[in-house]
Amino acid sequence: MIAAVDFKLKYSGSALGYIWSVIKPLALFTMLYLVFAKVFRLGEISDYYPLALLIGIVLYTFFADATSLGMNSIVARESLLRKMSFPRLIIPTSVTLGAGITFCVNLVVVAAFVGWNQITPRPNWLLLLPLFLQLYVFTLGVSLVLATLFVRFRDIGQVWELAIQLILYATPIIYPIGFLPSWARSVAFLSPLTQILQDVRTIVLYQDLPSNRITATEAFNSSAGRLLPIGITLAVLVLGIIMFKRQEPWFAERV
Repeated sequence: MIAAVDFKLKYSGSALGYIWSVIKPLALFTMLYLVFAKVFRLGEISDYYPLALLIGIVLYTFFADATSLGMNSIVARESLLRKMSFPRLIIPTSVTLGAGITFCVNLVVVAAFVGWNQITPRPNWLLLLPLFLQLYVFTLGVSLVLATLFVRFRDIGQVWELAIQLILYATPIIYPIGFLPSWARSVAFLSPLTQILQDVRTIVLYQDLPSNRITATEAFNSSAGRLLPIGITLAVLVLGIIMFKRQEPWFAERV
């Protein structure tokens, strides 16, 4: 309920309203596509490059928006913290869920592009659901860590603004992960964001293209390799909850 209200308030008073939630990732997609697909000719690698790029941008946009909003969520609700007694964990959770609503809207756009490319849905597309759940769990964990740190150290806002830009280029969103040397692929797959992105692309686009199907299993040369980024996802969530709960009693005083 709170997430839905936040989503509505975000676009209240705007002429285009909810359309903005679609325009922003599409604008980024258009710019990157023109530069990297047309100028640098990455589009010649695969007919699915535009879709792979769009999927990457939609996942990245959710992560970037949700973590940034989650980081500011406690400080932005200073008056609410001082007036009411309630579990503070509700605040970053509702904010990230609000970003999740925007993410779902963007997934509809991705589905339209998938249909335009005449890609037939398969039963294994149901595996996308646990991947999206993992993405949210990882995003929530990062948001809790950032929100806790931001209450005491406002410089975290500047640090994360820089970090989120670096993540865009460090994650194989624009370029295929096959461009990286084998050691760099292993490092990249330590990020759950990379693992989720590659798994989504594999399920939707690369099921019949083994040469493009690079997942954590191939990167670590082990079927157990995919468990590593999943373990990191859970560890980040646990760390975020522990940090948040320990500092929660002093949030009202420090904001």
